Amino acid sequence: MLHGPVVRRRKLGEELRSLRHASGMTSREAARLLGWHQSKVSRIETGASGVTPADVSRLLDVYAVRDPQLRSLLEVLAGSAGGGGSGWWHAYRGLIPPQYRDFISLESQAVAVRTLETSVVPGLLQTAGYARAVTRASLDGLPDGRLDSLVEVRLTRQRVLRASPPLEFTAVLDEAVLHREVGGPEVMRDQLEHLTQVSHLPHVRLQLLPFSVGGYIGLTGPFVIFSFPNISDLDVVVLDHLTSSLYLERREDLEAYSSAFRTLQAHALSPERSLDLMTEIGRSFRRS
Repeated sequence: MLHGPVVRRRKLGEELRSLRHASGMTSREAARLLGWHQSKVSRIETGASGVTPADVSRLLDVYAVRDPQLRSLLEVLAGSAGGGGSGWWHAYRGLIPPQYRDFISLESQAVAVRTLETSVVPGLLQTAGYARAVTRASLDGLPDGRLDSLVEVRLTRQRVLRASPPLEFTAVLDEAVLHREVGGPEVMRDQLEHLTQVSHLPHVRLQLLPFSVGGYIGLTGPFVIFSFPNISDLDVVVLDHLTSSLYLERREDLEAYSSAFRTLQAHALSPERSLDLMTEIGRSFRRS
């Protein structure tokens, strides 16, 4: 169980080593072509030290890696592992903590996200009003200007659902999420209407765990599973805590959480029945 940058650094190093082997080069030969000491290549490959996106690009040139999607992914991973980066979220680096920037960088390069939410609507599906209410409640006493910026970050993250191709987003939500009155009846009415709209998108799948299910695996807390193009070994599970995030990247962890998510989907309502329940709950807020 590791923090995000450590996981990213180690997995990035493993992939760079694999690409070097595929090119037929030794670490000594790669270092010579780059004008580096051999130990630098070794430290990068073992995850002992960080690497900048620019250095990753140079390594990929030496290894003759031409796939633009793979190159982009590895360069972004270098930034999220502590080596810098130039994603849009870096403009907010004085506002949001490193673990949140790391989370956003993973989200921006993932091809698919699976998430269980037990208390709030997932950030990628929140309306501005709901995002503001959640943020204000989570960070009591936040100045309005800082609150506005954090909501802006939350809404900007949602670009991944409108990208080409868009992120494949699958969410299982506890029914309690939709009953918890965040921001008041009007905010909840708008939020539920938004959920019904996005549930019709072909790349979004929403399922509700009704109260009738009782206890279920995952009841103790939400989790997110990121999946990436080309390199399945880069998949990672993220667990959020009050002051930090933990990243699980061992194969057995990934298999356990993937299995848990399949179980949750099997116990949850179908997307069609979930939509019916969302509509029914939405009516209660309209009557308020």
